[in-house]
Amino acid sequence: MNPDHRWLSRAVDLAIENVKAGGGPFGAVIVRDDVLLSTGQNRVTRDLDPTAHAEVEAIRAACAEIGDFSLAGCVLYTSCEPCPLCVAACLWARLDRVVYAADRHDAARGGFDDREFYELFARDRSTWPTLVQPGSHPAAFTPFEAWLGKDDRVDY
Repeated sequence: MNPDHRWLSRAVDLAIENVKAGGGPFGAVIVRDDVLLSTGQNRVTRDLDPTAHAEVEAIRAACAEIGDFSLAGCVLYTSCEPCPLCVAACLWARLDRVVYAADRHDAARGGFDDREFYELFARDRSTWPTLVQPGSHPAAFTPFEAWLGKDDRVDY
């Protein structure tokens, strides 16, 4: 069996198991060198955490497993196309690849319409449902100065 198919099947199975357990229809696995590092299932409603998406849960667990914030050399397999939150998390984690089964249109048909978020970023911020705007503070850059002055910082 093709490794992509095998790991996608595992992610889909996790999603189905999660629905049966009262969670959302999303599952993810992270693999390095064809070895499973972590799994994740949607925990948004269970944990009352809007960031507890399957992909984010898998990323958190994989980072803890390997003791690093970089997942370079790893592949994330997920039951559904990652939403913008999860895409950003995958980019920050430096995953080599992300492979998904269902796409955003399947998710919309299933009651999870992330298409609005994809389209939102292309619009002017003044049209967003949540106001995101700059403030003004004289020490705005001070945290970055502290960071740049730290000899033992870990760049990422």
